[in-house]
Amino acid sequence: MSELHYLTATELAHLIRTRQVSAVEVLQACLDRIEQVNPHVNAIVTLVAEQAIEAAKAADAAEPKGPLHGLPVAHKDLVDTAGIRTTYGSPLFADHVPAADDLVVERLRAAGAITVGKTNTPEFGTGSHTVNEVFGATRNPYDLSKSAGGSSGGAAAALATGMVPLADGSDMGGSLRNPASFCNVVGLRPTPGRVPAVSDTAAWYTLSVQGPMARTVDDLTLMFSAIAGFDRRSPYSIREVFAPEPEEGVAGLRVAWSPDLGGLPVDPRTAAVTATAPAVFERLGARVEEVELDLSGAEEAFRTYRAWNYALSFGDLSGLGPNTAWNVERGREVTGAALATAERARSRLYQRMAAFFDSFDVLIAPVSQVPPFPVEQPHVSEINGERLPDYLAWMRSAYWISVLHAPAASVPAGFTTDGLPVGVQIVARPFEDARVLRVARAFERATGYGRRRPPL
Repeated sequence: MSELHYLTATELAHLIRTRQVSAVEVLQACLDRIEQVNPHVNAIVTLVAEQAIEAAKAADAAEPKGPLHGLPVAHKDLVDTAGIRTTYGSPLFADHVPAADDLVVERLRAAGAITVGKTNTPEFGTGSHTVNEVFGATRNPYDLSKSAGGSSGGAAAALATGMVPLADGSDMGGSLRNPASFCNVVGLRPTPGRVPAVSDTAAWYTLSVQGPMARTVDDLTLMFSAIAGFDRRSPYSIREVFAPEPEEGVAGLRVAWSPDLGGLPVDPRTAAVTATAPAVFERLGARVEEVELDLSGAEEAFRTYRAWNYALSFGDLSGLGPNTAWNVERGREVTGAALATAERARSRLYQRMAAFFDSFDVLIAPVSQVPPFPVEQPHVSEINGERLPDYLAWMRSAYWISVLHAPAASVPAGFTTDGLPVGVQIVARPFEDARVLRVARAFERATGYGRRRPPL
């Protein structure tokens, strides 16, 4: 119990439920950890300690009401939390306090989780490097001179350092998977509609999803079971009740391995780590085949729909930061013809990958094309000598997958020679979230990389 803050959410839930420890004790361990390490990494930007303590006391006085009873959780500063400051990482909303919770927050609280605070994010989640003008940058706990990734960088850093056992994230182009990879934790981008979002401006938009983040795949599954489920206010919400696959391991599964997702530049340090993953699956009894992926159309589809959504969501705001403003301007340039071209490209890609998954159960590939980079660097501008056109391009390995409407998890895959975390991406056909979690769990247990803690 000396490191209560580093026990898994699954372990803590059992200890609280059987009253071997109290919710107050667990919360206090997390608050102590926040006080100790948060000044170094800047992961939690709004802390509601007193409110959380009262909630923990109430949890101890009550019968367990859900699978997350008494567990501390942190929410990304993009999701609304009633009565708790929510800035979206933007100076325009620096003092904003919502009146109601987002659906994902409602579901976590209904499952018994206790809100500790909000985690850092770039303005409106724009970019895979967590820095904004309100709170500054979140630093990587494995090397404070490096980025924690983004846009759920605050969540990933908080998990890695034991500040909370669970955190929610969101992902349009890798915003949940990239920081999980950079910070040696796990994250799941679910099939769109599995974790519904309620919107009165972009209700049909499927590129952006919310999902769970944790330190282990079992904890990821525990949290996912609490936040997944149908909601009539989302037009593409999935009615099927999520249930983990009963099978264990990966013996007999057909695994496709793509070291570069069809020709993307990959930093040699990242490539060296992810190249060890196929052998792990082979030792576990899977049939692994290296493949040449054809993800043509993904680039055009993602950029068009992303730009269109930025103009839709933020086009009426003035005073935006440069990255958000750039995306809004790109969105204003999108024409009906461009949307038609993007839709055709995405549809063809979907059918091509549907045929691909007739031959394979899962795809494994790098999450990010580079390891964590210097925190002062706005974004990656070059990989292997190849100049990148803008701040988005270094995340193609993640956002090309976003276009597939498929579930994808980031799982720790090892470390570079200078100690920086690298994750592997596990992708399955749409709606097979349970398959992704099954494979991720097998890889995690076989390797144990997620058990390596940061030096804080």
